[in-house]
Amino acid sequence: MLEIKNIQKSFKDHMVLDGLDIKIEKGDVVVLIGPSGSGKTTLLRCINLLERADGGTITFNDMTADFNHMAKKETAALRKKTGFVFQNYNLFNNKTALENVALGLIHGRKMSAAEAREIAKNALDKVGLQEKYDFYPSQLSGGQQQRVGIARAFALNPYVILFDEPTSALDPELISEVLSIMKQLAQEGTTMLIVTHEMSFAQEVANHVIFMDQGKIVEQGKPEDIFLRPKEERTRQFLRRINNYNEYSI
Repeated sequence: MLEIKNIQKSFKDHMVLDGLDIKIEKGDVVVLIGPSGSGKTTLLRCINLLERADGGTITFNDMTADFNHMAKKETAALRKKTGFVFQNYNLFNNKTALENVALGLIHGRKMSAAEAREIAKNALDKVGLQEKYDFYPSQLSGGQQQRVGIARAFALNPYVILFDEPTSALDPELISEVLSIMKQLAQEGTTMLIVTHEMSFAQEVANHVIFMDQGKIVEQGKPEDIFLRPKEERTRQFLRRINNYNEYSI
């Protein structure tokens, strides 16, 4: 469904993505783990074309494009195939929850306001915010704001939803409500590519885990293989360090 081949990205002289290959099938929940600075967020942003990769190709079903030579029409078409959930919500403070979700449908998908509102309501219902349609971001908790962000991505009906550390900006007591929604989406067959440091969550919901370091894929496989039987010493070292402080269990 989605295939990335030989993706490369540098910032000045620093190679951030060094020839990665990734393949995601419909219904997959793929989790990216690794230390800060390993290129995980940059990879998501390149897939969503928020950043322009220096090289490589991206394929969605029967559509293939070169990252470095992409026409505006191709860029627009590929962006419509993904939804993005940001670390820090990225909501418009002067818009209600309903307006934040509907906005992309009206401007990006050219829907009527009435149709966009109905889809937005359904998406907010799905994340448990049916009583918060008219609330502004300042009136919502961090967990609720992130659920609006998830609803906004889900409402676009994308092929894949990209999650960039969706709980990193949350207080510990609010993490579970966001992860529970993501777990629900996974159980319903939503295709997701997730950057997270929540190892227990990754172990439970992912069907494929990729460990990245210094812009490369060090190791990948089934969650039980990566978390319980890692082959690479760098993977074992990372898991030993992160498991010392990450004891969250959904």
